[in-house]
Amino acid sequence: MSFQSVITLQRFGGEIFVPNMLGLVMFREMGPLVTAILLAARSGSAFAAEIGTMRVNEELDAMTTMGISPVRFLVGPRILASLAMVPFMTLFFNFASLVGGALVMISIGFPLVTFTSRVFANVTSGDLVGSFVKIIVFSLLVAGVSCLRGLHTGGGASAVGRSTTSAVVSGLILITIADGLFAVLFYYLKI
Repeated sequence: MSFQSVITLQRFGGEIFVPNMLGLVMFREMGPLVTAILLAARSGSAFAAEIGTMRVNEELDAMTTMGISPVRFLVGPRILASLAMVPFMTLFFNFASLVGGALVMISIGFPLVTFTSRVFANVTSGDLVGSFVKIIVFSLLVAGVSCLRGLHTGGGASAVGRSTTSAVVSGLILITIADGLFAVLFYYLKI
């Protein structure tokens, strides 16, 4: 994103604004969004496949017979793990994007201190809080729908594949809808 922006903005002498844009875009939008997409693709599909396989093998029925709630035993820990790790993944993604942006700006002749000062002058605590609120909601949506799809898996091995695909697609759709709602909400709250 930095490289493509620099190429365009150099024609107008505005490449100094790339750090401003990168900081805001990564912290407010792209960091939570890309992390949630990766969560849906990797962990969401795994949640649905694992629980779906247990449904097909009748392990969930056995748990219920033993008095163990499958939701409490299987879904709860997955949602808590997702909530615990996704903020760290988002921070890592944001850090990596800033390193990439810094490399681009250094390669065109801007000092590192200029890049960092411009990024941190434009990213506010509201941007960080908004980012964390978004990623927590995205995490709940993805983990919840993935486990739900796994619990509702039908019979047969192909049903696990359908549940896994359905979990990823449902997660991506929910992320998109929630992101749009957050954009409207943040606009009206002036965040």
